Amino acid sequence: MTSPGIRTGRHAPPKAPPAGGRQGIALLVIAMAQLMVVLDGTITNIALPSIQTDLGVSEANLAWIVNAYALAFGGLMLLGGKAGDLYGRRRVFRLGVAVFTAASLLGGFANGEAMLIAARVLQGVGAAVAAPTALSLIATTFPEGRPRNRAMGVYAAMSGLGATLGLLLGGTLTEYLDWRWVLFVNVPIGLAVLAGTGSLGEGERGHGRLDVPGALTGTTGMIALVYAITRGGEHGWGDRITLAGFACAAVLLAAFLALQARGRNPMLPLRLLRDRNRAGSYSAMLFIGAGMFATFYFLTLYMQLVLQYGAVETGLAYLPFSLGMGVSAGVGSQLASRVAPRTLAAPGLVVAAAGMGWLGTLTPDSSYTTALMPAMFVTAVGLGMSFVPMTLGAVSRVAEHETGIASALLNSAQQVGGALGLAALSTISTTAADDRLPHATERFFQGLAQHDFALVARAADALTHGYTRALWAAGACFAVALVITLTAVNAGRQEDAGKVAHLG
Repeated sequence: MTSPGIRTGRHAPPKAPPAGGRQGIALLVIAMAQLMVVLDGTITNIALPSIQTDLGVSEANLAWIVNAYALAFGGLMLLGGKAGDLYGRRRVFRLGVAVFTAASLLGGFANGEAMLIAARVLQGVGAAVAAPTALSLIATTFPEGRPRNRAMGVYAAMSGLGATLGLLLGGTLTEYLDWRWVLFVNVPIGLAVLAGTGSLGEGERGHGRLDVPGALTGTTGMIALVYAITRGGEHGWGDRITLAGFACAAVLLAAFLALQARGRNPMLPLRLLRDRNRAGSYSAMLFIGAGMFATFYFLTLYMQLVLQYGAVETGLAYLPFSLGMGVSAGVGSQLASRVAPRTLAAPGLVVAAAGMGWLGTLTPDSSYTTALMPAMFVTAVGLGMSFVPMTLGAVSRVAEHETGIASALLNSAQQVGGALGLAALSTISTTAADDRLPHATERFFQGLAQHDFALVARAADALTHGYTRALWAAGACFAVALVITLTAVNAGRQEDAGKVAHLG
């Protein structure tokens, strides 16, 4: 059975790549778009406590501000890349950037949590369309050789810089302006990107259809699963709506797999999962994403609520994490062509899990210099070592024309795993905190409002207990990824490590 979709129109002849100064403009446009999309994955983390206070967001729904973006981004990324191939990369890129920019403006004016979460979903949709086409536009805009290599280097740098800059910029905007500016900041960037898209080449268009039913069933199935996990932690696992959410997720995800197995133009070619290295890499990245998203989320809340760090101070506190990941990823890239992926990834995951165990010992009185900073650095070093080998495993023995979708699947696994992990670990954190002090978050803000410092101290202790239990669980996610890596990823040394697409 063929999945219905939208057919392509007549094929326009590809435009010649731009020359001279226009290539510089084109590179700036692509780099700014990639920076904007990656940056948005972390920029809102620093603003979460301010958003929670201003909009009255419940503890259960706070994670949705992160997850709404991740689920839409990860769930629709493959569809976005295919749309660019079918309907013109520059045209689809413009659409994605326009949707992302409009959604950022909408989110900045949000008057409640529902409006903000809806805007984050739309941002994710725009990112899912813009991100994969930005990478493919490099091939259509820059000729092979030095120009294309330079463009790929800048693109990779923006991917790496985005997460760090998001934390620093998020802190600065939140503290000196308002949390709404973490969304408003995308508007001038997006408009500038759109103004410069005339410098981009279009490229040839492919054949086929969009797997719209696959995208809808897969993405809504994951949303239903995350909702059920979140609601179960708040209302109990026997709650009728919770059970209905799990049932909907099961039906939708089963339908998604059936469509992918029987469709002529599937969004997720299941044949890519038949190889143990690829399946192992995707599975491991699912758990790595779960642990990493949770780490940023809970450490941000811990630093701002328990340690009472300001937004800028929190952003700066993450610098050792960024440094550790950047250094170890660079070293990993050099070693990746000399050793097998498993030989590099497994020790990295051991180090990352150990770092999370260290973070799990935090208390309300922990020192930044002797506890938080070194633990973050150790965790980041381990994670940085694992990313390049996982990417190599994902594209091992993949046909050249499918390396793009294989790499995109790894990115999708990271985003979807992060959303699922954050939902599950938020439930663990809230349950553990409320076991020590019922309604710990509400009591914390109540104590601050009433200047009841004894209540604030009790609530901070309960919240820290919840955060550390979640961080322990995040470490367990890295341990599961380690087991998967040791048992499933057995690819040999990869000679073409430098050609692997950067994981954004």
